[in-house]
Amino acid sequence: MCIDLIIEDDRWSATALDRLAPRAARATLTHLGLDPDAHELCLMACDDTRIATLNADFRDKPQPTNVLSWPATDLAASEDGDPPALPEPDPHDPDAGFLGDIAIAYETCMREAAEQHKSPDDHVTHLVVHAILHCLGYDHMRDRDATLMERLEVDILGKLGIPDPYRDTSG
Repeated sequence: MCIDLIIEDDRWSATALDRLAPRAARATLTHLGLDPDAHELCLMACDDTRIATLNADFRDKPQPTNVLSWPATDLAASEDGDPPALPEPDPHDPDAGFLGDIAIAYETCMREAAEQHKSPDDHVTHLVVHAILHCLGYDHMRDRDATLMERLEVDILGKLGIPDPYRDTSG
C-alpha cells in the first residue's frame, strides 16, 4: 500500500501516523478482498484551520471536522445498504489503483479521542479506516449504508485489536 503522507502540521510528526495509516489501509483493503499493493492514496495531516477551509470549500460547512475524503472514482452503490463496486486496477492505466485523497485534522482528532476516552492511536486508526471506506464508495448518509459502513469499521478495527468505536466507553 502506497500512502503519500503529507505532514502540514508538525504535531503529527510526534504521533505514529506514518505507521498507523499504512496499517489501517492494509487492513481495510485486505478485509474487502483487495490487494493492498495495487492501491495508493494521499493523506494530508493538517490542523483544524486547514480542514475548516477544505470543509467550507468542498462541503459548504465552514468548521473543522476530524477527517475528509475525496474518492478518485465514484464507486457508491445506488441502493441503500448495497456494497459499492470494488475498484479494479488496470495494468495499462497507472492511475487506476489511486483511491483518493484524505485530510485529517490534529486538534479535532486529539480532542475527540480525549472526550471519548480512546487512545489517540486507536481513534486516528479508526478515522483513517473510515476515510478509506469513503474512498471506496461507502457512506453513512442513508440508514442501511451507515449500518454497513459501521459494521465494516468494527470488523476491520477488531482485527487490528481496536475496540468497537461506536460503543460508549464513558462508563
